Amino acid sequence: MASFSSDWVRRRWLDFRNGHSIYLVFAMTFANFITIQYQLLIDRLPYWGGIFNSIWIFAILFILAYVPVSIVLGYWHRKSQWKVEQDALFRENKVGAIMWMYVIDLIEGKVSEEDRKLMREALLKITRGETRLYGIKKLSDSEGKADNKKGK
Repeated sequence: MASFSSDWVRRRWLDFRNGHSIYLVFAMTFANFITIQYQLLIDRLPYWGGIFNSIWIFAILFILAYVPVSIVLGYWHRKSQWKVEQDALFRENKVGAIMWMYVIDLIEGKVSEEDRKLMREALLKITRGETRLYGIKKLSDSEGKADNKKGK
């Protein structure tokens, strides 16, 4: 029963963090941003004080302009920059590279029985929630073996 209680608390903690950071803090910082912009524009440009005599009018017009610009920038980011970011993350993912090398070596029949056991143990540890993967470092040595085999 202690495991259920611990898992329940951990899941609620995750839910709290996600709700807080993704939704509530976003909403609060957006409202704060609008308030600051209103104060800066009205203080710096008194002419706009006559147009935006209420923060609500300013907020509505601001949102009507800001949201489409954000959507266009988000679309641009997704279509152009996201690929660059994913490529960079892929190139820095050593564990992913070890896993893919293992899969390629497995397909090509180059996996030793020792490497197969080490990989299985590492994956079982992950599924059990054990965070220390002592065997995974040794698997990275098989990268060199695979490269040597290819060169021959």
